[in-house]
Amino acid sequence: MKLVKLLANLGYGSRKEVQRLIRSGAVTDADGNVLGENDVPPHDQIRFRGEELDPPAPLVIMLNKPDGYTCSSEDPGSTIYDLLPERFAHRNPGLNPIGRLDKDTTGFLLMTDDGKLLHKIIHPKSNCLKIYQATLDRPLEGHEGELFASGTLVLNSETRPLLPAALEVLGEKEARITLHEGRYHQVRRMFAAAGNHVLELKRISIGGLQMPDDLEEGDWRVLEPEELASVFA
Repeated sequence: MKLVKLLANLGYGSRKEVQRLIRSGAVTDADGNVLGENDVPPHDQIRFRGEELDPPAPLVIMLNKPDGYTCSSEDPGSTIYDLLPERFAHRNPGLNPIGRLDKDTTGFLLMTDDGKLLHKIIHPKSNCLKIYQATLDRPLEGHEGELFASGTLVLNSETRPLLPAALEVLGEKEARITLHEGRYHQVRRMFAAAGNHVLELKRISIGGLQMPDDLEEGDWRVLEPEELASVFA
């Protein structure tokens, strides 16, 4: 891929903007030699203002989403894209969340520019379980686990029953929920159907991959190939 198109696809600017940047000497190789528009060095040898380029597509990143951020770049207010380098919002193909988290839900979020991978992870047949930790308004009453696991629970305004979900009691008002699907506000609506209210909700794992303990809230990093493989383990 020619240098102008590569940098534009990575979000460093429009093609005209990238052309100006290249002509100004902002793009070099690893040895500091200025590159021209027609140069095609290996990706890992290109430097933009002295820094290595962002990884090419396909890219997968993990993000520890804080409270108050939405998962759409079109929503008003703070979005998850505010937590990433600004150019990430302009990558082509675009970088999208793999299963959105609500504005007031925190925790583990994967993002990718690989559409096939995105649909593979979110499709129920892939069996990529999603595990959430919930803090509740009122104590658990003991019937919730059986209700969630029944496969007969129908949420308000829906007609199709939920797939069976597992409930692990962590405390009087705390529980861990394992889902095989990801419907709109699902965990909150499940507890509402059980007569309770979720105060705090955090996703802690996707498939066989847990959010690392050292990934601080608001931080992100590129997913390693072996970590991506473990999602489907």
